[in-house]
Amino acid sequence: MRRAVQTIRGSGFFAPPRRWAVLAACALAMMLLAGIPATGRAQNFGLKNLQGKVYDANDAAISGAIVYLKSSRNNDVKTFLSEKDGTYRFAGLSADTDYSVWAAWHGEKSPTKTVSSFDTRKQVFIDLKIK
Repeated sequence: MRRAVQTIRGSGFFAPPRRWAVLAACALAMMLLAGIPATGRAQNFGLKNLQGKVYDANDAAISGAIVYLKSSRNNDVKTFLSEKDGTYRFAGLSADTDYSVWAAWHGEKSPTKTVSSFDTRKQVFIDLKIK
């Protein structure tokens, strides 16, 4: 009968103080390790947005200009028709990819501008001028 009582006290809630100290140290070590980022994991560069205005040679905003955005990663091209005030926008761009942007209107084209992956801004503004 005495053995049964010792077995119950030797396990579970009635564990010796040394066991509690080891468990507490392990829990603390796990919490500290969880806060350290794993090395070798791909960096999360996030997303960025591009916006701007399209102007003509006289600095007037152009409505309905086609704005092209080309990805250097896969050569995908997206387009946007400029708004009444000449604005355009591309949202959710990969921050670790370079992009080329230009506008066309009535057979004329703006110079091509680059959105660099080294540009860490989340919001990039580029105005395009069609001459």
